[in-house]
This record gives sequence, C-alpha cells and structure tokens, in this order.
Amino acid sequence: MTDSETSTANTAKGILLTLAAGQFLMTLDTSVMNVSIATVAEDLGTTVTGIQGAITAYTLVMAMLMIPGGKVGAIIGRKRAFMIGCLIYGAGSFTTAISPNLSVLLLGWSFLEGVGAALILPAIVGLVAGNFSVERRPAAYGIVAASGAIAIAVGPLVGGFATTYFSWRWVFAGEVVMVLGILAFARRVADAPPAQRPRIDVIGAVLAAAGLGLFVYGILQADEWGWSKPKPDAPSWFGLSPVVWLMLAGVLLMWAFLRWEAHLVRQSKEPLVGPGLLKIRQFTGGLTMFFFQYFIQMGVFFVVPLYLSVALGLSALETGARILPLSVTLLAAALGIPRLLPKASPRRVVRIGVLLMLLGAVVLMAALDVDSGGEVVTVPLLLLGLGMGALASQLGAVTVSAVPTEQSDEVGGLQNTVTNLGASVGTALAGSIMIGVLAASFTTNIQQSDAIPSQVKSQASVELASGVPFVSDAQLKAGLNEAGASSQGTQAALDANADARIDGLKAALAVLTLVGLLSLFFVPRIPATQPRGVPNG
Repeated sequence: MTDSETSTANTAKGILLTLAAGQFLMTLDTSVMNVSIATVAEDLGTTVTGIQGAITAYTLVMAMLMIPGGKVGAIIGRKRAFMIGCLIYGAGSFTTAISPNLSVLLLGWSFLEGVGAALILPAIVGLVAGNFSVERRPAAYGIVAASGAIAIAVGPLVGGFATTYFSWRWVFAGEVVMVLGILAFARRVADAPPAQRPRIDVIGAVLAAAGLGLFVYGILQADEWGWSKPKPDAPSWFGLSPVVWLMLAGVLLMWAFLRWEAHLVRQSKEPLVGPGLLKIRQFTGGLTMFFFQYFIQMGVFFVVPLYLSVALGLSALETGARILPLSVTLLAAALGIPRLLPKASPRRVVRIGVLLMLLGAVVLMAALDVDSGGEVVTVPLLLLGLGMGALASQLGAVTVSAVPTEQSDEVGGLQNTVTNLGASVGTALAGSIMIGVLAASFTTNIQQSDAIPSQVKSQASVELASGVPFVSDAQLKAGLNEAGASSQGTQAALDANADARIDGLKAALAVLTLVGLLSLFFVPRIPATQPRGVPNG
C-alpha cells in the first residue's frame, strides 16, 4: 500500500469513527441515566416522575423533529447540520450538567439535546452515503448502527459508575468533552453541496412534528394512563384512556401530512418527504425491519436490566457488566459480516439475524427461574447480540441504496423516525405486558395463600390496580413490615412476588418473540443481492 493509499484509508477510518461517535453520543442519553433517576431527582429537589418525564421528553423532541431535521441538512449541507447539531447538543449537555432544578434540566437535556440529535442523526446517514462508496457502505452503516446499540448497552454501566463514584453531572460534562472532540475531527468529513437549494415545507413540517409527537407521546404515557381502559386516578376522555385519542390524533395528522405532500407534488412544488419514497419496495422493507429491530432491541434492553437489577438485586455496575456480552457479539457481527462476507445476501443475513434474536429470546424464557442467577442471561444475550449485529450490518445500506444519494437526508429523517417509533412502542408494550401479567399473577398467588392476612391481600389488590411497578424483595418486605404482616405472611408474599416477576418477564419476552416471528414475513422485501445504489437524478 502506497503512502497515499494509507493516508486515504486513515482518513476514511477517522471519518467513520467521528460519525460513529456521534451516533454513540446521541443514543447514550436514552439509557445512561435510567439507573440514576432517584439520585438525580433527590439532587434537583424533584420527583422520580419528573426525571422520567425529562427522559421521555428527550425521545419525544427527537421523534417530532427528525424529519424536518433531515430536510434542514439538505438545505444547509449535511456537514454543517451535523456540526451545528453538535454545538446545540453540547450546549444542552453543559446546561444539564450545571442544572439546579428540573426546569433547567428539561431545557438542557430534553429540548436542546433533542434538537441537536434531530439535526445530527439524519445528517450521519447522509454523510456515510457521501463519504463511502457503495461497496463500503454496509460495513460503515454496520459500525454506526452498532455504536448506537452499544451506547444503549453500556449506558447503565457508565451512568452507574459515574453516579456511584463521582456525580451524575460528570456524565453530561463528559458529553461536552466528547462533542468538542467530534467537532475537531468532523473537519475531515466531506460534504457534497446540494445541486439546487431546496426549500422546507413548513406546513408539512408542522403536520409531521405534531402527528409523530402526539402518537409517540401517547405510547410513552401508556404505562401511566393505560392503553385503552384508564387506570385508577388516570384521566379519562369519553370513557377511554387519553392514549387512544392521542394515537388516533397522531395517525390522523400523519395521514393529513401524506395527503399534503402528495398535493405539493401534484402542484410541482417541493415536498418535505417525497411520497414516491414510500412506494419503493426495498426502501419500505428496510424501514419496516428497522422498526422491528428496534422494537425487539429496546424491549430486551428494558426487560433484562430490570431482571438483573430488581429481581437479582445487582448494582448498576454489575448489571452493565452482565449486558456487555451482547455488546461484544453485536459489534463483532456488525463489523465482521461486511468484512468477511461482503457479497452475502442481505435478505439471508437479515433472516438469520432475526432467527438468532428469536432463539436468544426463547432460550432466555426457558432459562428464567426464581432460582436463576445473573449468569443465566449470558448465552441468550450473546445470541441476541449476534442477531442485532447481523441486522445492523445490512439495513442502513439497504435503505440508503434504494434512493439517489441526494435524497439521503430524507432517508435519514425517516429512518431515525422509524427507529424511535420502534423503540418507543417496544419499550412501552414490553413494560405494559410485564407489569400487567405480574400484577395478575401476584394477585392470584396472594389470594390463594392462607399465610397472608386479609388486610394485606386487600391493600395489595388496591395498589396493584393502581399500577404498582416492578418492585424488589427489599421494597416489598419494607411495605409488608409497615402493614404489620407476620414473618410467615411476609415470606409467602415474597415468594408470590418472585414467581410473579418471572411470569411478567416471560410474558414480555413472549410478546417480543411473537413480534420477531411477525417480522419474518417482511424479510422478503429485503433485496437478495447486495444493493448497488441508485444514480442521482
């Protein structure tokens, strides 16, 4: 290899590392503080619900602005959008690090970081397409996607370590440093200016943001309000949970958005998202599999840490360490498949990936037991990581290669919208199923026990109806002691809770498995040969 070729290769590696670091940073905030919510709430003088709302709002802002964010990248240039997004995100991280109360935290974390992410994530998709040849894109997209999944996996470990030994604020201070590093290396990234200056469809942007915002907000509130029947003390709109009406309103606005976009095309005006994109089989196939991947992926990342931290009582650090096998195999598959099998059929790789994810979920369901230890998750997570890595190695290239490179910004906006939607639905549905089955199982178990006093049974039934969350043995024991339960009754309730937790976890995993089986019907929409890309129009 000549000096020139070596320099080119090093530059390409630097560009890819920069973009992967951006993806890692954007995704890290979705999981890094989950293990430290109580600590953050106490530090800021607010409630756990307030901090959970801030995390939810971050996801919501991203979902609302992702499609307009992609269009902004096409207008001002992908590289400029990426760097401006980094500056906004860095300002948000700094604001969060010094926040004295919840209001400032919401401004920094939920709003500024959400706006920054909405500019950065679509730009990353376009920058990969603009900086790497068609042959190298599967490997590049695999690395970028893997970095995001790894961020979700190591987030609890990072957050737990910082909170335990330093302060949760150091996580966000570290993000500021990371943003500065990304900006320094981003100068090497090439950016092809648009052939013509596009215009943004303001009405379409408002309709898309409002529709996606209402739909995702409804999903995120499902655990608190109930999916259809309102939970006790939850609001009721015409006898139904607000979740139903919010999701319906979101769907209606998205329908209006698509009709408006089609109207603009008929008027020979520029739409926010070309309706023709949704008629491309390869593109919609890639988006659909992205949805299923993130649905299952985030469902797993919700269920497994709960089992490790609550059921087994592991610390945040121990929980993060137990999840690392998934990160290792995910990265190995995302990097190794494009390198070792560059001509492999994307359809076959995706199908094998889905089957590996299904196998991992089934093995975990079979292995879970009240007497199981933390080691029980190792093999299932290795399988799940391989499956996720296989999908990550192919789907990014599949979606982007289905359209001309000049439309990669639109692809980036839609792709990240779909992944956010899949993550939201997967987390909410897995959580709802788990809590619902746990409550039903626990109620049945304690009602059948003669060792538990009637007063405790009645109190437990009322609290479960109100949506008592997944609780540890220590939390349950403390509550029973306050209620004056005998040692025999306490032990019976603890046994009932342990059994109910396993029932809830297995039910959630069963739902994720069913969704995985459903996704197999959409795999044929993935091309059987490596895509070559579409020439620019």
